[in-house]
Amino acid sequence: MRLDRYREFQRRQRESLRASQQLSPGDSGPADPAADPGGRPTAEPSVPLSQAALAPTASPFGVLGKPINRYSPLYMGFVGTLGALLAIGLWRAASRLSTTLTILLVAAFLTLALNPLVEWLNTRGLRRSRSVALVFAGALVVFALLGVLVFPPVVSEGSQLLANAPIYVDSLLDSRWLRRLDENYDVIERLRTEINTRLTDADFIGRVFGGVLGAGRALANGVFQLFTILILTLYFLASLPAAKQAAYAIIPASRRPRVEPLAEEIMRRTGAYAIGQVTVAAINALCSYVMMRVLGIPYAAVLAVVVGFLGLIPMVGATIGAVLVCSVAFFDAPRAAVIAGIYYLIYQQLENYVIAPKIMARTVAVPGAVTVVAALAGGTLLGVLGALLAIPVAAGLLLLYEEVLVPRQRRV
Repeated sequence: MRLDRYREFQRRQRESLRASQQLSPGDSGPADPAADPGGRPTAEPSVPLSQAALAPTASPFGVLGKPINRYSPLYMGFVGTLGALLAIGLWRAASRLSTTLTILLVAAFLTLALNPLVEWLNTRGLRRSRSVALVFAGALVVFALLGVLVFPPVVSEGSQLLANAPIYVDSLLDSRWLRRLDENYDVIERLRTEINTRLTDADFIGRVFGGVLGAGRALANGVFQLFTILILTLYFLASLPAAKQAAYAIIPASRRPRVEPLAEEIMRRTGAYAIGQVTVAAINALCSYVMMRVLGIPYAAVLAVVVGFLGLIPMVGATIGAVLVCSVAFFDAPRAAVIAGIYYLIYQQLENYVIAPKIMARTVAVPGAVTVVAALAGGTLLGVLGALLAIPVAAGLLLLYEEVLVPRQRRV
């Protein structure tokens, strides 16, 4: 049925084009103002409609010519080639601007995450400018406190972890199951020599990190990008209502009552999901730090920060963090590793069925299979940020599927 509609549309377009480019002998224009009441012309005959349409029109910049034949092979080939070249140029520009686009994406995501707090303050009587300043200042204070409290122990314990890495490697290579594997494949000595050589080789580490100059440059770029993200987030928060109105203005008026509620709901759920996921990851990191301090597991601050970042990855991040903590605890005290494994087994059940549902109550429910696939795809494209963005993107697509695609298919 859709094919028949498209063919009918093409037929009408071709007929309109022929009528505008050819003179039809049966065409007749409007009645001449000089005609008598009976309709007979008293002066010159009326001009046919097609001829009147093709008549030259006076203009300060010249005379208008005939319209271009859009069904001409030359026109279609030129437009198609121009479109392909434009697509290739945009692809190359996007690849060169990948860092800039990532910064914009992070800033937009932070804007959607902080905007619910701004709107909550607006409902309490504060103007948007003051609400934005208060929320942004609070975010800066939180980041500063985290840096002061977490950064020094992370640096010290991280250096100790790197220094003791060869010892952990030796402990792993001396394990019983690996020795049984070595009896058949003779791999322990090769692995031991290669790993210890790489870990103690300054030239290798320098090549990995680009030397002192490369590390300094990476640190400077990271600080600059972080500062840029913060500035863009502040601007986006302040101008978000105007930006949304400008975006809605380019949508046809007939579609606007439908598009605006859907867009607002997608943005609301994205911001709620971001806040909820960060809250769940922070609770996991804090509880893990307390547990590691109680059990005496070394490098508690470093591992807690890693667990917090991994907790941002849906479905699999918390499990990866638990395995990492248990692995480090196993080399120090196997009994502590067993207790930590039992703790994470209980905590993840509590998180999945109590903590996360209460925090994520206002976000859209995404099926488990879609969550895993979206997290894997997002993580492959943009790392942790991509995995974090994948779930709200999938939620938005599911909302469009339920509210737009399914009702349309029912009407066809």
